[in-house]
Amino acid sequence: MALNPQLFPNGMPVPFVSEMFVLARDGVEFDIDKIPASGHGGHLKTKGIVYLSNIRMVFVAKSPVGHFTAFDMPLLYVSGEKFNQPIFHCNNLSGHVEPVVPNDQHRALYSTHSFKIIFKEGGCGTFIPLFFNLIASVRQYNQHYTMQAQAQAQSYVDPLQAAQTPVDEMMRHAYVDPNDPTKIFLQQPNSDSQLRRRTYQPQADGGHV
Repeated sequence: MALNPQLFPNGMPVPFVSEMFVLARDGVEFDIDKIPASGHGGHLKTKGIVYLSNIRMVFVAKSPVGHFTAFDMPLLYVSGEKFNQPIFHCNNLSGHVEPVVPNDQHRALYSTHSFKIIFKEGGCGTFIPLFFNLIASVRQYNQHYTMQAQAQAQSYVDPLQAAQTPVDEMMRHAYVDPNDPTKIFLQQPNSDSQLRRRTYQPQADGGHV
């Protein structure tokens, strides 16, 4: 994860090089733990919109909660994802996400987060299949890379490696649930902007093109 990723003035995440945004889902509540300086023991819950790309999921809050404005979850760092359909509560997607640790800091200083995306408004028949198809493809296309990194005892797996995952075909054949307000991006948003991020590492983020 990465707290407060760079956003355009309209709230859309600034894309990485080769990043393709797949969808946006409004009307969700985001539940996350271990957020520094958020009070409530680091637990935070707020409403907003979720963006899904071939690299990551990004939650953007409707309005800031303290210092919290957005939360970035690289797909290669997500695990234990599960679609939950409780009888008396809203459908939700839960899981865990590993931290994106700056190069100059130690992994032990950062905790794995537990997250939950709660679908408060409308259905999720478009979002859920696309999410599970995409994360399965990301893992399939990056299996060799992650195994190689583990074999070489590398603690850092580059989240941007996921950008090689093809998504065009998946988007074209996505099932559209009329009760799900998910918006599928047939054209990339903010395509007129040349701004691109090159890395998750903060000290190198001045290198936009």
